[in-house]
This record gives sequence, C-alpha cells and structure tokens, in this order.
Amino acid sequence: MIPVAEFKQFTEQQPAFKVLKPWWDVLAEYITIAMLMIGVFGCTLQITQDKIICLPNHTSADKEYTENPQATNASEEDQAITTAPPTSTREMSGLRNNLDLQQYSFINQMCYETALHWYAKYFPYLVVIHTLIFIICGNFWFKFPGTSSKIEHFISILGKCFDSPWTTRALSEVSGETTQEKTAERDISKTNFDETSPVTGDLPVPEKIVAETPSEVRFSFAQLSLPAILDKKEEQQAKALFEKIRHFRAHAEDSDLVYRVYVSQTFFKVVKVAITLGYSLSLVGSFSFHHICRPGIKNLMGYSMFTCTHNLAFILEKLLLTYIVLVCVYAFLSAYALFWLFTSSLKVYSFDKNSEGPGFSDIPDVKNDFAFMLHMVDRYDTLYSRRFSVFLSAVSEGRLRELALNSEWPSEKLRQMINKDTKGRIELQLAMIPVIPKDVYELREIEVLKLELISSAKLVGAVSQLKSLSELHISHCSVKMDPDAFAFIRERLQVLHVRFTDMEELPSWMYSLKNLSQLHLSGNLNCSNNKSIRLHSLRGLSGLRSLSLTSNFSQLPSAVLDVAWQLSKLSIQNGDTELRSLGQLKRMNHLLVLQLCHCKLSRIPGALLGLTSLQCIDLTSNRLQLVDELGTLQRLRSLNILRLSHNAICRLPPSIELLRNLEELSISYNNLENLPISLFNLVRLRHLNVSYNRIRLIPPEVGHLTRLETLAIISNQISSLPRELFRCSRLRSLHVSSNQLSSLPSEIEKLPLLSSLDLMGNNLTELPQEIGNCLQLKKGGLDVEEHVLGTLPPEVRKKYL
Repeated sequence: MIPVAEFKQFTEQQPAFKVLKPWWDVLAEYITIAMLMIGVFGCTLQITQDKIICLPNHTSADKEYTENPQATNASEEDQAITTAPPTSTREMSGLRNNLDLQQYSFINQMCYETALHWYAKYFPYLVVIHTLIFIICGNFWFKFPGTSSKIEHFISILGKCFDSPWTTRALSEVSGETTQEKTAERDISKTNFDETSPVTGDLPVPEKIVAETPSEVRFSFAQLSLPAILDKKEEQQAKALFEKIRHFRAHAEDSDLVYRVYVSQTFFKVVKVAITLGYSLSLVGSFSFHHICRPGIKNLMGYSMFTCTHNLAFILEKLLLTYIVLVCVYAFLSAYALFWLFTSSLKVYSFDKNSEGPGFSDIPDVKNDFAFMLHMVDRYDTLYSRRFSVFLSAVSEGRLRELALNSEWPSEKLRQMINKDTKGRIELQLAMIPVIPKDVYELREIEVLKLELISSAKLVGAVSQLKSLSELHISHCSVKMDPDAFAFIRERLQVLHVRFTDMEELPSWMYSLKNLSQLHLSGNLNCSNNKSIRLHSLRGLSGLRSLSLTSNFSQLPSAVLDVAWQLSKLSIQNGDTELRSLGQLKRMNHLLVLQLCHCKLSRIPGALLGLTSLQCIDLTSNRLQLVDELGTLQRLRSLNILRLSHNAICRLPPSIELLRNLEELSISYNNLENLPISLFNLVRLRHLNVSYNRIRLIPPEVGHLTRLETLAIISNQISSLPRELFRCSRLRSLHVSSNQLSSLPSEIEKLPLLSSLDLMGNNLTELPQEIGNCLQLKKGGLDVEEHVLGTLPPEVRKKYL
C-alpha cells in the first residue's frame, strides 16, 4: 500500500503563494487532491485484491467430448463419471471439473491478461498519472525559473507592505478625511474658477486647474489624526520598501512572461482535461463482472472456453464515475479560467478602477506582469492591493518623507538658515528637500519664503502663524495648500515669484490672490512650442500692479492684456525671441515702468508714445542701432530713466536733448565713438553710464551737468578727463577704469561728496596729493593699483588702506 504522504511533495506549496491563487485554482487544487486519492485508493486495491476468477464452460466441453472422445486427456475415472447412466448424474450435487488448484490459478492469470479490458487493469495508474500532470500544470508558473523569481519577490514585498506600520498609518490618514475638509477644498477650486473667469464669459474654465483640484482634495492628510513620528526603524523599513517597489516595478513591467506562462498552462490544462474526459467517457463500459476467456490452452486443461468474473469491477466502475465527475468540474474551472484570461484586460491595472474605498489615485496604471499579479491578488482579497498601493503612491511617499524630515529639521536647525536679503528682510530658503518641515511655521519672523525643487510642497493652515510673510518664491515645484492656508495667503501675500518648466508648476491658486501686488513668472510660455503651457486669465488679481515675465513668447499673452489697465510696471525678459505686435501696449495707459529686454527689437516701439505716464523705459539687450526716434519721446513728460545698454547703437541723435526731464541714462555696451554735445544739455541728469563703448573724448560741456551724481565711463579709450568735469560738485561715484588715463587732475579736490573712485587699468604713475581733500573718499572707496597708491604721502595713503 502506498501512503498518501508520499504524494505530499506534488501538492505542497508555500503558504504565501495562496495570494496568487484565485478561487478556481484553489478549487481545482482540491479536486486534484480528490482525484489523487481515487488513483491511490484504486492502485492499493489492485495491488492487494485485484483478481479474476475463471471456471470452465462445461457446455462447450461436453459437446467437444461427444464428437471426439479421444481429444481429451481426462483420466479413466473422469470418463467413467462422464458415461455414467442418468441415474448417477441426478445423484450429483454440482459440476465436477478435472482441474486442480494450480490449474485454476494458471487459468486466472492467463485470462486476467487476455480477457480483462486494459482500462480495467490500468485505470488507477492512469488516474494517478493524469492527476500528477494536472498538479504540475497548476503550479508550473510557481516553479518555472523565469517566473518563480518574480513571483517570490512580489509575494515577499507584498507581505512586507501588508504588515508595515506605515501602511496602516497612510490608509488611516486617507480614510480620516472629513466631508467638511473635502467640501472646503472644492470651494477653493470653485473660487479659483469663478474669480479667474472673465466677466463676459468668453473664456472657458481652465481645464488644467480643474484637473489639479480633485487631486489636492483627495490627498489631504488628516494632520492630527495620528502621531507625527514613526519609530526610526519602521521609518527606515518603509523607505526601503518604497525603493524596492520602485525597482521591482521597473523590472516587472519590462515583460509579460508570468502572464504568458499562466495562460499557456491554463490552455494546456483545458486541452489535457478534454482528452482525458473524452477517452474516459468512452471506456465507462469496460468494467464488467462477466468475461468469456479463450486462452487457447485446451491441450493442457481440456477446456477451450472459460467464464470469468472480476472481483473489483463494481468498485472500480464507481471510482471511474466519480473520477469523471471530478474531471468535468475540473474542465469547467479550466475553461472558466481561460475565458477570464481572454476576456479581461489583465496586462493593465488601474488603482482607480480596482481599489474600493478611499485610496491613492495618483498612482499611474501599471502594466504587464506587475499588473497581472495585482489582478490575481485582487481575486484573493482586494485589501492586499490597497495596502500595496500605499507604496506605489507618490503622495504616500511624500508624506513619509515629510515625517522623516520633520524629525531631521527642527526649528533650531531652520533658524540657522535664516538670512537677510538685500532689502534687509528676513528670508528663509528651502531647496531640494521632499516636503516643507512643519517647524517652518514656528519661525514667525519670516518675511520672505523661498521654496525650490521641493517635490511634495504643501502649505497647511499653520502658515497663518507667519504674520510677517509677504513674499513667496516658488522654483520648479508644485505647491499645494489646504483651505486655511489658502485663506491666509490670499489675504497676506504681496509678492509672488514662480519659476516653472511645465503647467503643473503653475499653481492654480495663483489666479485668486486678490491682494497680490507683484507677480514674477519665469518659464516657457511660447504656445507655438508648447501648447499645453499657457497663462489663464489674471483678472482675479485685482490688486496686481507689477508683472514680470521671463519667457520666450512672440506676442503678449492675452492674460497680460486682461490686467493691462491696472498695471504700473511691466517687465519682459524674452530670451532673445522676437516680440511682435507691440501695439497692444497702448492699452496700458497707467504704466509707469516698461522693461522690454532680449526681445530682438530693432527700433524703439511707436506704441510707447501713447504711454504718457511712463517714467522708466528699459530696452536693454536688444538690436537697436539707430535711435533717431529718441526725440519723439519728449511727449513722455514724466520720463526720467532711459536704459539702452547692450545694443548696437553707434551714435546718439542731437534730439536727445529734448528729453529734458531725464535723470538717468545708461548706454553701456554699445558702439558709441563720441558723445553729442546736446547730451550735456540734460541738466537734470544725475546718473550717466557710457561704459564699454569706444569713446575717445569727454566733451568739456560735461560741466553743465551740475546735478550729476554718478558717471561711469569704464572700458573706453579716454586719455584725459576734462577739468570741467570737476564742476559737477554733486558727483559721488566716478568710474573710469580700463581707459588710457595718464594723470588725474588736481581739481579732483573740488568733489567734496566723492565717495567712490575707480581708476584701475589706466596708465597712471601717480595720484595728486589733493585727492586727500575728498573727505567722503575713505577706505574701500578708492580702487587703484598699489604702486600708484604708494606715490601718495604716508598720511594720505593711510586713509585708504
């Protein structure tokens, strides 16, 4: 007898693999165990009790003896009995055969081989063989080298994800969202849309803003629902799981081998079970108690035909019927599995569609083997895939990094990073960290907050503690905020700087900051290159006065024209992309400052003449050559600053003297060879910069600029300074480095307010002693070579060392 334990190795599987066994595979496994039991039981019966019992057929034997009495080898005693009178036959109690026990055994063995159907003899063994094949087919994908490693790795990670404390925490936080929180965040979005939509209703609601808002709503974590800090070991384990899953996902999505192996083994099972069922049904009648045996050994036994019975025919027939029923059920399960495989999209898995209840919809669809294994897990229990999704979500990973960061960035460390900007304001810059540390909100003195390359930046209601915050810088990160944070930022924020590379980095809440006065945007807004990135209407920014755009568009965005009437400053840095259609500038009749830099302008735009309120025009870094139109700017009676640096201007027209209110003129980095005398009729000029040209001479008329405070003529070809220059008694800064000066006039003592003098890179051999009479010129204010400085008397030289 074969013990069932011997077959345990064929059905034994790691308990963890059950998560990848759908109900049909589990039921099929139990059926194969039942079929295996039938086969083992049948084999045991055949080995121990399988017999066939045969008796001679007397009717045929008597007939043959009468026709040919010499043909038998019977003894005389048997012949006597055979020829006895009828009275003796009636006295017999049964039939007497002339066979001994060994002859019966021989006949039984011969007839077992010749008369018994082959299926009756080998049925149990075939059942065992077929069942083993079914077991191998059902578990082949767990053992095949190309798939087993992926499956074992997946199950190992799945178990760790299921048991991880971070999984429970993350799911609890997502489930902990209240209806009020969700409603409040939707209200933010609604406010954004309503306030940014034009009054006339001719512009559609921005699609991208609509797409962003639900994700913000869905992923709001309950800030106070659970303890803020995980155990350090648990935190490290969760980080390791995120990394493992990232690598496993990249590996599993490379191919669909697991899927193809499972489909192949299922198809093979269907074919195999069809063959098995077909021939088994046709052989049901092979089990019988009555068999006629003609072994062909009449010369040994005296009989040519025997009647036999098989003692296991009944029970083997019932086992066969039971086996056929089980095979039919197995066939149905295999066919259903094959139907499911070919009618379902198993090579793509979406957590939005397959996860029930609250979860993470930021997870992109997974594909190939990864998707197939997740579908199989769902057949076992969707809770596994939900808990697994925690480690596929960027939101969840960001939340974990936030908790870790909160412990790594306490308020003491953050205070050490506080600086003061050029305006003396208290500034904090955070760069290249996962999230915003919560202790930032305890630094209540912050006035300027800079966020750069923060992957999961989010402002929470605690930002309202930063009462002094008025300026926010966002660089290449998408900043989201909850309702309380939005309400505070909307009321308090005055200045916003945004650097972006794609649409997601342009915050939707930006369009509803009604008290924002300055907006600085830097990124690609050229619709011809990238149609997905565009500014939506800025009409919701009712307090906006200054707009700065660093981009590369060919014409003014319509969003700028929406606020044209309220702007007092417009600055465009256009990345050397030609800016056309400047006629729309006429609508900005309240503009005070206009900067058009790197716009490939070849002439001064005529539209500027209509902007009568302009005080400053900056056309730096263009392609201006002839600026004869300068005289027409006299219409701009408020114009006092003109910057034309980094162009190709070769001369200034005499009409420049018409700009009588001009106080600052910068024409550096051009091709000027001389300065027109009319320039020095601008008697209100306080700052003049003609550096980096080819000027050889400063006209004596420079002395007419009695209000001049700053003069820069760096990197020209000046060989001497006119003595009339020192009539400009208000001069505070004189920069004449990198020229050809051989001497400095002693009249320099007539500049009592001079505090900065740059003489580097000239041909000076000495300095006049009178320079010491410039009382405001002190240490650090004089920039000259050491050997030239050494020519001064010690008491004077000491003043500048």
